[in-house]
Amino acid sequence: MAADLELILRGPDAYPLARKALEEMERRQVWPTPVNFELWINSLANPAGPLAKEIGRLATAREPITEDVSENLAAKFLTKNRLSDQIRDAGDQLSRELDSVSRAIDAAHKSSQEYAHTLHGAAEELAGEPAPIALKKMVDSLTAATVRIERENSSLEAQLNDSTREVERLREHLEQVRRDAMTDGLTNLANRKAFDEALAKACAGSDASGAPMCLAVIDIDHFKRFNDTWGHQTGDQVLRYVASVIARLGDDPRVAARYGGEEFNLLFPGEAVDTVFGLLDEIRQEIGGRMLKRRSTNEDLGAVTISIGVAQRYKGETATSLIERADAALYSSKRTGRNRVTNAELAAAA
Repeated sequence: MAADLELILRGPDAYPLARKALEEMERRQVWPTPVNFELWINSLANPAGPLAKEIGRLATAREPITEDVSENLAAKFLTKNRLSDQIRDAGDQLSRELDSVSRAIDAAHKSSQEYAHTLHGAAEELAGEPAPIALKKMVDSLTAATVRIERENSSLEAQLNDSTREVERLREHLEQVRRDAMTDGLTNLANRKAFDEALAKACAGSDASGAPMCLAVIDIDHFKRFNDTWGHQTGDQVLRYVASVIARLGDDPRVAARYGGEEFNLLFPGEAVDTVFGLLDEIRQEIGGRMLKRRSTNEDLGAVTISIGVAQRYKGETATSLIERADAALYSSKRTGRNRVTNAELAAAA
């Protein structure tokens, strides 16, 4: 389908399809962002595909297409194609560079063989005590061969330098593609896939070193009610604000992630719960102590609060068990009034 869409966008149907996409977005009151435009182009180009069906389902249910919804649709229906295309293109370029290097090395090898053959012939002629004229011709031949091999070696060196730079550029491009695939588009935090991988790695590291580690699960209080009151666009702004505060605790080796919806996770490798608890309570107070305003109208939105559950990992504990205990601590924070941090150990004892 990705190849078919590329052909459509290069053909005579490109402009009608683009206009239709814009008309459909306007009819649905969807903001024409690049992500939304790509979603509608793909759905119109493949009206029987899963993306078109999902957009149709949202339309039937009268669900608004917010920035968050768009990012989720793109992650589910577009990322795989987009990443595979980018990786394939980079791989093709890398293959061409390696082929070019291989041909250059083959050519240099051939030149070296010819040069060796010339030297061998000269050695045989010298063994026969050649006349001065023949000796001069031999020296000229060796000089010309030497100049030729030096020139070809210089060309090979330049080509290898160019190829090295191109391979490095491709490596950086592939690394950027990998980072994009592991990042939440709305908040720029790590996404769920990235966090799950980091959690598994941290658990293995904790077992190997014996160092402590903690997991915090964070949820925005009454977020659905906030969305229903102020709209999803404003809700997205709140998510970005909360994420920006959480991100300040996410410096390596810590990991901050949007785990889904209004839920965030923070991983603290090598840190014990007493220290982590204080840091979490500081961001809870900072977020809850700020009165927010609606960006478009400057209306007061009031304060947004968060509830947090934190668990320190037991030795040998699985990632699933650690998440479940942190979740249980989060629900304890919700049950006991919200806007608080709860230690999983205390929640279990209560």
